[in-house]
Amino acid sequence: MHAIGFGQHNHAECIRQGLDSVDAQCKAAGLKFTPVRRRVLEMLLAEHRAHGAYEILDNLRTEGLGSQPPVSYRALEFLVKNGFAHKIERLNAFIACAHLAENHAPVFLICRACNSVAETYTDLTRSVLGRAAKTAGFQIERTAVEIEGICTTCQEGSAA
Repeated sequence: MHAIGFGQHNHAECIRQGLDSVDAQCKAAGLKFTPVRRRVLEMLLAEHRAHGAYEILDNLRTEGLGSQPPVSYRALEFLVKNGFAHKIERLNAFIACAHLAENHAPVFLICRACNSVAETYTDLTRSVLGRAAKTAGFQIERTAVEIEGICTTCQEGSAA
């Protein structure tokens, strides 16, 4: 299991790979990856933190891509519905999916100090949650786990 969001990596490559992956998946599925949807995903990929819909709308407005709330909400709805982004309920905000090519149950590690978010995942077929659901005769269709704590950067900052 690898958490994406905390730690060093080639961020420009991360953004490029994310956009290329979603573009390919949309073409394969016959989905329209419009310029606004692409730009919203690019904004989400630009930082490993959650973005609010109105923050995204402000950026779209500045770039001349739309000024009404439905513009950002429709793009975010498309990205979430198709697994390209996730809604972080605790923050009422959105983040790009860090595991675009995989069917997974996301687990979000949310820093309560800086609000950065890292995404990892769990295998529901082998997890305690999956076994409990199976024992109860329950079929899990979708799950997202949000865990709050302190990221390494904030831990190091408070130790100084």
